[in-house]
Amino acid sequence: MAVASDTTKSDALLVSILKSIEDDKAEDIVQIDLRGKTEIGDYMVICSGRSTRQVSAISEKLAQMVKDEYGRTPKVEGKDIGDWVLIDTGDVIVHVFRPEVRDFYQLEKMWMDGGEVAAPQN
Repeated sequence: MAVASDTTKSDALLVSILKSIEDDKAEDIVQIDLRGKTEIGDYMVICSGRSTRQVSAISEKLAQMVKDEYGRTPKVEGKDIGDWVLIDTGDVIVHVFRPEVRDFYQLEKMWMDGGEVAAPQN
């Protein structure tokens, strides 16, 4: 039996994450390819929720899906406050923001090269 490469595993995880946050009505979804830029993960996903309640709910459901489907317990920071939640799955780093907080930090600009354009998912 062939073993899936690490890239194949992270790609499958990315697809599952995008589906989960889309199902939960996350807005302005952007994925950034981190391969070759950093060792923290293969991808970064940034999205927004309309309220602190939605940000927390998106994050909670995503963390549970990763645990149930991939047997990983992701590290989650900020869920209790709900302004900015970071979910670290190992291969994919997910940031769920309230729009005002996302505008303030502008993570997309920090992680993309000068000519690079984020891959929007909506």
